[in-house]
Amino acid sequence: MFALWSWTGDTAGRPPKGLGEHATIPLVVPTGTDGALEVAEVECALLDPETFAKSRLPRAGESVRAWRNALRADPAHADGDTVEMPLAAHAVPDAAGTSIVSATRARRVLRESRVVAAESAAALTADLRPYQVRGIGWLHETVAERGGAVLADEMGLGKTVQTIGCLARRATDGPQLVVCPTSLVGNWAHEITRFAPGLRAVAWRGGALDDSTTTQGTVVLVGYPTLRIHGDRLAETPWNTIVFDEAQALKNPRTQISKAARALSTDATVALTGTPVENRLEELWALLNLVSPTLFGHRTQFRRRFVRPVEAGSASAAARLRDTVEPVLMARTKAQVAASLPAKMHTDLLCDLTAEQEKLYDQLLDRAIDDGFGVGAQRRTRILAALTALKQVCNHPGLVTGDLGEVGGRSGKLDLCTDILATNLETHSPTLIFTQYRQTGELLVRHLAERFEVDAPFFHGGLNQRERARIVTEFQSEDGPPILVLSLRAAGTGLTLTRAADVIHFDRWWNPAVEAQASDRVHRIGQTRTVTITTLTSTTTVEEHIAGMHARKSALTDLGDAAGIAALADLSDDQLVEVLRRKREN
Repeated sequence: MFALWSWTGDTAGRPPKGLGEHATIPLVVPTGTDGALEVAEVECALLDPETFAKSRLPRAGESVRAWRNALRADPAHADGDTVEMPLAAHAVPDAAGTSIVSATRARRVLRESRVVAAESAAALTADLRPYQVRGIGWLHETVAERGGAVLADEMGLGKTVQTIGCLARRATDGPQLVVCPTSLVGNWAHEITRFAPGLRAVAWRGGALDDSTTTQGTVVLVGYPTLRIHGDRLAETPWNTIVFDEAQALKNPRTQISKAARALSTDATVALTGTPVENRLEELWALLNLVSPTLFGHRTQFRRRFVRPVEAGSASAAARLRDTVEPVLMARTKAQVAASLPAKMHTDLLCDLTAEQEKLYDQLLDRAIDDGFGVGAQRRTRILAALTALKQVCNHPGLVTGDLGEVGGRSGKLDLCTDILATNLETHSPTLIFTQYRQTGELLVRHLAERFEVDAPFFHGGLNQRERARIVTEFQSEDGPPILVLSLRAAGTGLTLTRAADVIHFDRWWNPAVEAQASDRVHRIGQTRTVTITTLTSTTTVEEHIAGMHARKSALTDLGDAAGIAALADLSDDQLVEVLRRKREN
């Protein structure tokens, strides 16, 4: 993005009206009569390159003309990178506020971003935003120069698609490996197939790693438990690139899984995380050491230079830390890239079932098939009962078996939801969680209390009007609870919950309009932030079939209506079983 700003001769003026999104960003400007420079917050208009090149700008200065000339240049040639530019054209301070980006560097970033945009358009089936194009270029450049990088963008900004873009650019150099939470293996396979059809995603859970698995263009996907158990086998392959998703799992370098991660052989390491520091600043060193052990090899030195003085409140130490990590760590927030974000961002995450969920899902469906689906009104009742049980298994197996003594680690969906909520709690992002089942909502409330010591209210149909109003008022207050669990039906209309900008749909409803109505509880007048809507879908199950129907915009009507149940009942037994059966080949 280009930041347009003006200068009155003494101070920064107003940006041009009617152009782009306005934002206040730090820039280096003159101060006083001696011409000294200082970092100041300047109001700017943010424009994408195409808009910047075509816009009519009154009183355009030398900086505008210089950048427009740069945009007209052939991005394939670096001849213009050394051309002189006015200081105001590249007055972006470094992290410590002690120097500015050079004109050469600024021109090179523009040129390489344009090259990345062209290559990504050919290799990726994704409509990338400007900051995502920059992210792909930054990852490629940083791992090439320094051997590793930490991408710590805020959740919802597309770390996965940016990383896939980097993997696609490096695909011809050898096999690549992605290590992630087990619940996300299916999601990575889905996203790679969706965004980079030229890559081949292979989920690996052990066994042989033969030549067909480790060829160029292949991305092998493994869960962290698989890395811990089979790390020695993975270490035998020289990987071109290794990506660690949710890399905060490796924050303790003394654990077995961290040691297995560091034992792998690779030319480039990428760590993805929305929370590079969860509890202690020293955790940041573990990620930096993982991706760039030559630059961040001495933990004691890091603790002495940064951890102790920063925790003691030293502003200069914090500035030194930002300056030190800037070459290998990029962390952008939604607020920083708001000009290129839509009002609503949708993220669909596929969650793998645990072994317990798989076994129970198959048992329940086999039992329903053996009992038969019947005919007439009985058929509709039996289908709805089978469907409800299967969807409850996707949420948590204990909802069906009654075994709820230990909740965590038994549901891929719940574990993934927990990771998202941990990030949102860390970043102080109030969150709504919608579920269609009362029992699931009660389980979520209990889990939040046990896992995070959060007392989350549950808004459901069993509450009277006074209780509902109290929950809404308390949540909307500045010091309200950080998480609110809601029944999809009870809270689908009429509420305003704009204190939250993050929505999680814990389970899938047949009618996408019902989910959209619930999401609009936060996307209403009074909302000033980009709304992030995340849907959780259990892969290989009936939920994936529902998600596919949503994508085709041909979902059945609400299952609470007779018409919705009738639509399922009209299917033959074979067709119905095909909808409900777990697709093991996925």
